[in-house]
Amino acid sequence: MAGHSKWANIQHRKGRQDAVRSKLFSKLAKEITVAAKMGDPDPEKNPRLRMSVKEAKSNSVPKDVIDRAIKKATGGDAEDYEEIRYEGYGPGGVAVIVEAMTDNRNRTASTVRSTFSKHGGNLGETGSVGFMFDRKGEVSYSADIGDADTVMMAAIEAGAEDAESSEDGHVIWCADTDLNDVSTALEAALGESENTKLVWRPTVTTELDLEGMQKLMKLVDALEDDDDVQRVTANFEASDEVMDQL
Repeated sequence: MAGHSKWANIQHRKGRQDAVRSKLFSKLAKEITVAAKMGDPDPEKNPRLRMSVKEAKSNSVPKDVIDRAIKKATGGDAEDYEEIRYEGYGPGGVAVIVEAMTDNRNRTASTVRSTFSKHGGNLGETGSVGFMFDRKGEVSYSADIGDADTVMMAAIEAGAEDAESSEDGHVIWCADTDLNDVSTALEAALGESENTKLVWRPTVTTELDLEGMQKLMKLVDALEDDDDVQRVTANFEASDEVMDQL
């Protein structure tokens, strides 16, 4: 879906900023620690940990940071984090899903609610916008890995549901429960992926103009600035002209 692809491009551009990258490293390390604490500390025996490590590596997180995050879980001194999903509406009626990991539910809920309110949004109840998204596995490859037909054939043989190809690269989708198996099969056929993760894929989108996109980005930036927030997803759609002006 075009909106989702544009969202990924925005995240990629933001990821080149040092301050944003440092915060991202911290959040990815937290995900690794939680995944390791919930299961086996060996990524090969723990699918969630394997996906977390893979996402961290794709975002250039240093190996020693990854190793420390796993060691922290096995050392018994890791904090107890609760995974919470918040749902609401942003500027222009865009649906927003916020995924958080927190050791203080009341603190995080208060901060997220306040952030929505300050940036023209409204935090809703769980399920208020979730019906506009599907939980999917996403595997990304660079454009030079092969042409669209090659990638689509590999995706089908791996058990994926869909594949999208553009000049920016290839994105392969699968059922959330199949991500580990599908990504493993794709690696055998196409090599190491750029990114492998669980995402919320919009089933419907809301069109935004430049002003609407600018307001939405301010909300997203403010949410992502919260250390408790792991990921933010929105179901916006915007023209290429608007995206170029951001």
